[in-house]
Amino acid sequence: MKQVIYQQFTHRKEAGRKSFAVLIDPDKVQADSIEQLVTLAMDARVDYFFVGGSLVISSHLDECIQQIKASCDIPVILFPGSPSQVSKYADALLYLSLISGRNPELLIGQHVISAPFVKKSGLEIMPTGYMVVDGGAPTTVSYISNATPIPADKNEIAMCTAMAGEMLGMKLIYMDAGSGAKRAITEEMIEKVSRHIEVPLIVGGGITDPEKAYLNCRAGADVIVVGNAIEKDPSLIKAISAAVHSSSVKQI
Repeated sequence: MKQVIYQQFTHRKEAGRKSFAVLIDPDKVQADSIEQLVTLAMDARVDYFFVGGSLVISSHLDECIQQIKASCDIPVILFPGSPSQVSKYADALLYLSLISGRNPELLIGQHVISAPFVKKSGLEIMPTGYMVVDGGAPTTVSYISNATPIPADKNEIAMCTAMAGEMLGMKLIYMDAGSGAKRAITEEMIEKVSRHIEVPLIVGGGITDPEKAYLNCRAGADVIVVGNAIEKDPSLIKAISAAVHSSSVKQI
């Protein structure tokens, strides 16, 4: 299977180019708001759309992705909260293993259930070590996962968890404070993790302004993901995208 999107991730990391992904929860958007988000994203040079959520109780995942794909050429990557959140219309899938928790269902159990369908989907599969970090408030992902987040000040635990995920074969590491987090992951933790892994590092949760996105990139995040803040104020897309891209460092 071709790894087109993953190659983009790695090439951008090697070149010091930071990426911005807008997270869309199908439960929280309608057709008109998707159209607005796509228009804003194209104008802001957004790099990726992540689509998914911790629940996704609606039935229009496919329609949501198809509408995005019909309106732009920005890659759509599934960010699933359950095995049912798979759509053949996306470009790639983050195949998440919750390596920060001790819930066997989210380490491997649900993957066993979803594997045949995922294999048949034709999607580009990107094995992702998913790390939930305490964002100062209970989040849907922490409740659904039934797993204790990594404490916000335990940088060494985060570092060792990410290292273990990489050595186990994960192609990406995703650190997430969760939707609605009161505080984002600290720059100190991001820097500690990024210095000890070679795979691309995705960071999301609690990022509500351009400055925080910029600082997270400078600390070592390769991809910044913002969802909840943009749901509240879609105009943030342009400012956050500019901040992320301005943090890129050209490699000679």
